[in-house]
Order: sequence, then C-alpha cells, then structure tokens
Amino acid sequence: MIRLKSLQQRFTLFMMLPVALLLLGMGIAGFRFARGHLLTQWGETTILKLQRAAHHIDMRLNRPKEMLSMFHKSAGLPHAMHIQKLILEQLQQLEGITVVDLNWTGPSPQRFTIMGSGHPPITSDSGMPGAEAASMVKMMPFRQGSRITVEPPRYDTLAGGETVSLVSELKNDGGETVGRLEVKIRFDELVDAVAATGWWQDQKAFLVDANGHILASNSKKTGRRFGDGGDRLERITLYLMKNMPFGTILGEGFPPDEVSGFYKLKEAPWTLVIVSPGEEILLPILHFRYHYMGIGAAFIVVILLLIRFVTGRSVSAIKEVSSAAGRIAKGDYGIHLPVKTADEVGELTRSFNTMVEQLEERSKMKASLNLAREVQQNLLPRTSMRISALDVAGRSLYCDETGGDYYDYFQHGCSDKAVVTVGDVSGHGIAAALLMTTARAVLRGQVKACIDPAGIITEVNRQLCEDTSQTGNFMTLFYLEIDPVKGDLQWVRAGHDPAFLYDPGKDTFTELGGSGIALGLNDEWTYTSHQHSGIGYGQVVLIGTDGIWESENRAGERFGKERLQQIIRQNSHSCAEKILDAIVDALTRFKQSDVQEDDITMVVVRMTRQPGPFIIGGKL
Repeated sequence: MIRLKSLQQRFTLFMMLPVALLLLGMGIAGFRFARGHLLTQWGETTILKLQRAAHHIDMRLNRPKEMLSMFHKSAGLPHAMHIQKLILEQLQQLEGITVVDLNWTGPSPQRFTIMGSGHPPITSDSGMPGAEAASMVKMMPFRQGSRITVEPPRYDTLAGGETVSLVSELKNDGGETVGRLEVKIRFDELVDAVAATGWWQDQKAFLVDANGHILASNSKKTGRRFGDGGDRLERITLYLMKNMPFGTILGEGFPPDEVSGFYKLKEAPWTLVIVSPGEEILLPILHFRYHYMGIGAAFIVVILLLIRFVTGRSVSAIKEVSSAAGRIAKGDYGIHLPVKTADEVGELTRSFNTMVEQLEERSKMKASLNLAREVQQNLLPRTSMRISALDVAGRSLYCDETGGDYYDYFQHGCSDKAVVTVGDVSGHGIAAALLMTTARAVLRGQVKACIDPAGIITEVNRQLCEDTSQTGNFMTLFYLEIDPVKGDLQWVRAGHDPAFLYDPGKDTFTELGGSGIALGLNDEWTYTSHQHSGIGYGQVVLIGTDGIWESENRAGERFGKERLQQIIRQNSHSCAEKILDAIVDALTRFKQSDVQEDDITMVVVRMTRQPGPFIIGGKL
C-alpha cells in the first residue's frame, strides 16, 4: 500500500485522481457514443449500398419475370397463341437473355430453343433457325402456370458461361404439367454492375443463396457454404439472413474485428453480404483516441504544474508551522512566524502565533501551579506520627495540581495531647489552596495560645471571615485533641462530616458528631467542643473528606461509608499507614480508570497500647 507522507503528495493524488477519473469517464463515454454513431452510420450507408445493388439485380430479373407472368396470364385469352409468340420474341431480345426454352411434354412433345439477342441462332426440334423458330412456335393449350422459380447459376456450354434460369411449369385444366418454359440469363451480366462498385472491390462481398451457398464473391470463395469456415460473424450473419430482410452485425472486441451487413433480393432467394474490418470503420475515432490521450496527458501535466505552483507556498508555510511546533514542544517559545498571505494559511499562521503566546503563559502558569503544589505538599505532614500509644498517618489525593483539602497532626505545645485536623475548602485550585494555607497558619497560631478547642476554632473562624467576606469561600474542619494518658478524645466539628471511631473488641463504629457550621460564614458564631472517654488498645479513629464515600464508578454507584467501614474493620490490626493503603487501593479498584472528580483526604489514628504515662519525643 502506498503511503503518502507529504501534504503536497496528498493534494496531488486527491486532485489528480478525480481529474483522471473524469477524463477517463469522458473518454469512455465519448468513445462509446462515437463508436455507436459511426457503426450506425456505417450500417445505414451499407444497407443503402446493398439496397441499390440488390435493386440493380432485381431490375434485371424483374423484366423477364414480368414477361413470363404475362405469358401465363395470356392463357385462355382470344388470340392467345399470337400473344404468347410475341412475348417469346420480346424475351429473346432482352439484354442478358441467352436462351428461351419452351418444352411441351403433352401428347405431341415439341421443344423450341430460341437464343437471345446477339447470340448465334440455334435450331429447334423443327430444324428451323432460332429467330424463325420463334415465329413458327406451335402453342399447346394450357390454362395456368406455376410460380416462377429462380434456379442457382450453372455453367451453360451454349452460353459459354454461368447462367441463371427462370423456370415456370405450364399446366392444363386438370393440373397436369404439359410444358416447361425456361429463360436463361447470363449470371455475370446480373452481377457485373454490382462488382463494378467500390465497396465490392474494396471489402469482402458475397452473393449468397437461401441455403448459404456463395454464388459470387470478390474473395474467390465461391462454391463453399457461407459460415462453414468457422467464422463466428459469418454464422451469425447466415442465421439472421434467414429471419430478417436486412441488418448489420458487430464482431467481437473493441473495436470489433469485423462488421457485416446484408440485404435480401426481392426477385431471387439471394442475399448480398458485405464484411468490413472494424478498424477501418472506426479509424477516425481510433485516431482521435490517440489525440485524446495526448491531450489528456498534457492536461494532467499542466494540472500538476498548477498544483505545485498553488500549493507550494501553502505547503511551505505549513512546514514552517510544523517546524515551529516541534521547537515549541522542546520548550522554545521565542517564535513568531511572519504572516505572508491573507488566506486560510495566513489565518493559520496568525492563530499559531496567538497559540504560542497562550502556551507560553500556560507554561508559566503550570510552573507556578507546580511550585504552589510543592509548597502546599510541604505544608502537609510527610510521615506518620508515632508518640507513645498513638500511631497517626494521613494522606491527600488532589484532583487538580493544587487542592483545598487539608490535614495536619502534631503534638500540642501546652500539654501531652496530640492534635489531628482535617479540613475541606469549597472549590479547587489556587483559591482553595490559599484559603487552606491561611487556615493552617491561623490554626497553628491559636494552638500555641493554649486555649480550649472551642476557643481555638471560634478564633480561627473569626479571622477567616475577614478574608472570605468578599469571596464567599468557606471551609469545613474537624479538630481533634487526643489525650493518650487518660484515653480521652475532645473535638470540635465545624461543618465537617463526623469522624469514625472503631472498637475492634466490640466490633462497633461510633460517630464523633456534634453541631457547628463551616468556617468563614459567620464571624459571630461560637463553637462548642465534644468529648469521648475510654479509648483503648486497637481502637481506630478515621477523619476524612466526602471525596472518599462520594466517589462514583462508571455505573454511577457510590463508594459509600459502609464499604469504607468494612475496610477499617478488616485492617484494624494493621498500622495506620497500612490502613490508609488499603483504603486507597479499594478506591482505585472501585473507580478503575475513571477520572477523580474531588479531592480525597483522610487521617487514621490507631491506639497501639492502653492509655498511660509516656515520654514526649518532641514539642511543636
């Protein structure tokens, strides 16, 4: 298969192919039309020639046949014998008549043979010369004559050549044959006028009888039967001759190897046939075919030159754009292509220059986003936290370069407690990341003030409202303080989903809920804290964002909290990091290749031993 690699090659193919098909179609249609027209014209002309030739022969046969018919009709008329003798005298004077033979076969058999005009007399049975015998013919009574038959040519020694006989049987009242009247005509005089025509000399011509025998031919094939030589065209012509008065037949191939035409005579059961070479008939169109092919080839060359001229500049401009695109792919944005035309190619160049500027801006923005993401990721805890009886681990999966989800865990600066927070900023992107960063800074600052959890979140909300009053942004937050010595939990819920507390000993889940609105909505809101006591070894706390349980697969099914709790139950004996891994793996299998549509953040806290005194490894 040919592969077109360049645009110019495609232009050439897609423009030349229709043109070539159009020229070919027009040529074929034109050839067919011209061929049909020429063959029709040849057929009409040939039939006309044959008709004239046949008319010539018919005229030569018609006169003696009319006189023979008059001879028949004179029977029974007054003075019939005188009329009949007069007819015989006129017959022997007709041009081409060699013999008039009257043979009576009745009770008194007699035969009178009268030579035609211009021939030496031949005496009859009476012993008289031919001219005198004609006047002395004794007529026998007869009442009718059979139809006149034309016998095929035979060699006649008296005439010195081939003659054609017109024969009529004479019958009495009882229908018995009492005589026979035969008129012989020189065959060569019948066909000489036809043989003198140009078509008889230049083309294969035949005079064929009703049985297909060739009576005369310019190809010296007389004596054989027409079509016996294995010629398909002759066989078809012979078949049609028996059923049609005239017609033309095409041979095989294009142009046809031969074409034939035929016309039946009226006065004899003969047919004139012409056979011509197909190339000779279609010679004008064959000559035109070569001219057409030459003109078509020249036309295609001109089209190729025009295509090269018209498309050359366009293809060159497109190549420049392609080369510049390759440089852009390598990070080179210092490109500005000149606009040389006002057509579509010029518009493409202008659009390309605009695209380069926008790509450069987007590249800078992407670099900034990557930097922001790196900064944001650095604000989140990188490793799990293990202090005394606590194992804490967290993870965030952002759907964009930066996100609004937030988690943090650290040791309280004023006590032995551990602080764990998870937040979810409305929206995604830079704005959400900035609000999350602000909330983290304010929250850590308030923890250092060593006030109670409710006071911490209330002050954080007041300060965030100063920044969100004009933007409408807000943030949910779950703030948790864990006392590993007493086994107490104290939390504040600011519009965030409740956390889960799983007790493997009882195999129960407890929601850490409570009232509280999202941060950044109302600066006068006062938050309250909630408490749970008696946590012990193996218990697991999970704080997450709604991106976990609201994740959907292709079927529109949600991950759900029940599936999440089942994973916690099955992996409660593992460390916090492995519990996180199990949740992430389950989410990945659930969503398969679907795009993540929301940020996913979670923190797992697991009690590694019973509460009691422990050594603090470090402070905030």
